[in-house]
Formats: sequence, C-alpha cells, structure tokens
Amino acid sequence: MPDKTYKKIEIVGVSDESIEKAIENAHTKASQSIHNLRWFEVQEIRGNFVELDKPLYQVTLKVGFRLDEN
Repeated sequence: MPDKTYKKIEIVGVSDESIEKAIENAHTKASQSIHNLRWFEVQEIRGNFVELDKPLYQVTLKVGFRLDEN
C-alpha cells in the first residue's frame, strides 16, 4: 500500500444564515478546485452586523486534503 501525504490550507466561509452554513459554503467552494478533501478544523468564528438585526458569520477553517499519487 503506497504512503499517503496530506496538505492543510486555510479558507474562510461566509454566510448570513448560520455558522453551519458558512462551513458548508466554504466546503462547496473549495471542493470545486480542490479534490480529495478529507477533514476540516474550525480555527476561528467571527462575524459582523451587516444590518443591526442580521449578523454575517465568518468561519476560518483549516481543510486537509490528500495529495495525488504519482
């Protein structure tokens, strides 16, 4: 069985619905250009108020993916 090597990068997902939706948005966008995504780690949760009663959620993730075998 060949050895497997992984890489981690940092991405930020954004949503005006929820923290979970921000994570989903980050995953959806990242998976369009990165394949073999395997895991994520939430590094930071933050946000701002676009309007006084509606927050904008921002979630910083480290995502891990397996590098292609040669």
